[in-house]
Amino acid sequence: MNVIVSNAIDKPIYEQIYTQIKGAILRGECREGEALPSIRALAKELRISVITTKRAFDDLERDGFIYSVQGKGSFVAAKNREMVREQYLRQIEEKFAEAAELAGQAGISKKQLSEMFSLAIGEEQ
Repeated sequence: MNVIVSNAIDKPIYEQIYTQIKGAILRGECREGEALPSIRALAKELRISVITTKRAFDDLERDGFIYSVQGKGSFVAAKNREMVREQYLRQIEEKFAEAAELAGQAGISKKQLSEMFSLAIGEEQ
């Protein structure tokens, strides 16, 4: 697993770790039951605090993406299809909201925005 963190962006480091691991799980890059790097190993590799890494793992476990086995480590949880679908829907809704805001700022009509979306998904008008 390749996790990259940056101090140059506004997002906290634990959130960066959470987002990257969650993304890898949702994209299927990490398979069900696959072991994740240990909290200590990841912290050492990223040169960050173990506490920061633990917070990301705790959040991933809380949200059902991973599970931990004491003395053995953390593993990718079985995907709950509905949970994964909801995650995608939420991300799509956020992108739509951003697009709608940009369209409003640029004076783009609903019809034009709809045409742009149809082109983006490959539908002919």
